[in-house]
Amino acid sequence: MDTNNAQAGMPKRVLQSLGLVFGDIGTSPIYTLTVIFLITTPTEIQTIGVLSLIIWTIILLVGVQYAWLAMSLGKKGEGGTIVLYEILSPMVKSKKKIRIISILSFIGVALFFGDGVITPAISILSAVEGLHLIPQISEIGNHTSALLIIAAVIAIVLFSFQKKGTEKISGAFGPIMVCWFLCLTVSGLASITKAPAILNAINPYHAFYFMSHNGIVAFIVLSEVILCATGGEALYADMGHLGRKPIINASYIVIPALIINYLGQGAFMFDHPKAKYVLFEMFYDQSHLLYVPFLILSIMATAVASQAMISGVFSIVYQAISTGVLPRLHVDYTSRHRQSQIYVGFINWILLLAVLLIMFFFQQSSRIAAAYGLAVTGTMTITCIMMAWIFYLKNMKTHMIIAFIITLVNIVFLLSHIHKFPHGGYWSLVIAAFPLAIILVYDYGKKKLYKTFEFVPLSSFKKTFRKKYQEGANINGTALFFSRDVTIISPYIVRTMFNNNIIYEDNVIVSIENTTDPFGISWYFSESKTKGLRLLTLRAGYMEVVDVEAIFRKEGIVGNAIFYGLEEISSSNILIKIFALIKKLVPAFVQFHKLPAMKLHGVMTRYELYADSQLPLSDNHGNQEPFRP
Repeated sequence: MDTNNAQAGMPKRVLQSLGLVFGDIGTSPIYTLTVIFLITTPTEIQTIGVLSLIIWTIILLVGVQYAWLAMSLGKKGEGGTIVLYEILSPMVKSKKKIRIISILSFIGVALFFGDGVITPAISILSAVEGLHLIPQISEIGNHTSALLIIAAVIAIVLFSFQKKGTEKISGAFGPIMVCWFLCLTVSGLASITKAPAILNAINPYHAFYFMSHNGIVAFIVLSEVILCATGGEALYADMGHLGRKPIINASYIVIPALIINYLGQGAFMFDHPKAKYVLFEMFYDQSHLLYVPFLILSIMATAVASQAMISGVFSIVYQAISTGVLPRLHVDYTSRHRQSQIYVGFINWILLLAVLLIMFFFQQSSRIAAAYGLAVTGTMTITCIMMAWIFYLKNMKTHMIIAFIITLVNIVFLLSHIHKFPHGGYWSLVIAAFPLAIILVYDYGKKKLYKTFEFVPLSSFKKTFRKKYQEGANINGTALFFSRDVTIISPYIVRTMFNNNIIYEDNVIVSIENTTDPFGISWYFSESKTKGLRLLTLRAGYMEVVDVEAIFRKEGIVGNAIFYGLEEISSSNILIKIFALIKKLVPAFVQFHKLPAMKLHGVMTRYELYADSQLPLSDNHGNQEPFRP
């Protein structure tokens, strides 16, 4: 019955996939050939060679690497660089190798952030530039400042809608992308019929011929060919939003539509070698009357394109928070069906500011394209290296060989971008450097802090508690102490009770656990067999804001005081000082639950941390955030 329901809902989820996941790669035909033919002359042989490179790049990097290989590797329905780390790290025993995996995953996450900034900027700006071809408003189209303002307004509106949630946004954007891919396919087919010789580009021989006969120019062209695959990485990162099957099924629509349209643009170039905005001019040549509606549709599609990367960034942030790679940020869960459909306000507005900065700095999509690619190819290369490693350890030889070959392809693409570095290519790395620095500093500081903690097993804690409790100097009433786990007692509880002699007649240690269900709250008391000590575990759905006091009332608990742990970090080392600042900026534990403010007592523990000579990496992120609460 469940299978039937899933199949019945598949068309809707495929539609949502088109609206959420495939916007980025779906709008790449707007600018890819436009940028490539700024570098090389579009003769018939050159055009066929370039189209062959594009077709096989889409097949290998989007179809094989992501739609097949990457999406076969998931964890709890999630995908992305951090998921690959979570799969790979338990399979490796050497600490040195785990550190290498950590470095790769950290860099991969950071590069994805860079990709998530540049992609919306180039997508929206390239569509708005299509205004050049409308005679009635060509004056506006010729003013860069006007185009930038229009693009900025579109970006602001798009990011403002993120709080609505992935499900609502993808449902609204899905029909737009169906119309878009239909237009791409029909327009491409119409153009191919006029010059069927372009179909020779399907033969990979022409890609090798182009590369072998054009020297350094071919290598530079390769750095722009990757534009046709941008957004492929979003397929894997967005897997947690909609699931694997809908995305794969949608790819059977998208990949053929893209290849047909690129072939159509190539056919158009045979007769119009001086075309500048190839897709727009091809459509304008085919139908003057429908051009304005098509331009409006393209602008809407580029807004959708940005959505793919924004949602991907949210997914990566969610995974990073879950595994302890990033500090706990305020997260809004937007779906009752999938825990990974989230909205992170802080990240959303930071992304918008960065996108606007890139738009106004480069001003034209062609200039952004000249700087684009390092983040994309870097992310793809790291993903493929980790996949090949996983397939090797799983003894999946066929998958491993294919992943290894595609890794080599990715490395070639990555090397082809070296020439872009002085022309703005460094921006990808500058943007990526910020999240990478935060991840490294947070990981380093967390590990140093963790080493100073002295957790006490429950059995040892109870022995000391009984002695102290029997002394009789106990405070009247009930005290609640929050702990991450009721079986391992947090250091602040030990200090509060045994060093400061704050023991009540009734002491309840409370732990709150999140479940994978959206709603529902349950709780139970563990048997402590110790007078004056109770252990309470609350289990709450990920969308629940737990009203702890209401639960206490149901259990007849009238708490006189509620304690939770805080850390004050002192150090002369600059890295640890930055870590301490990050800790202060992160929302306190009490902000995530309904607690009576008048009864709250934050117990501050001061830690003096000293720096090592190097910046070590954690071997296990998931087990290294014990200081909340």
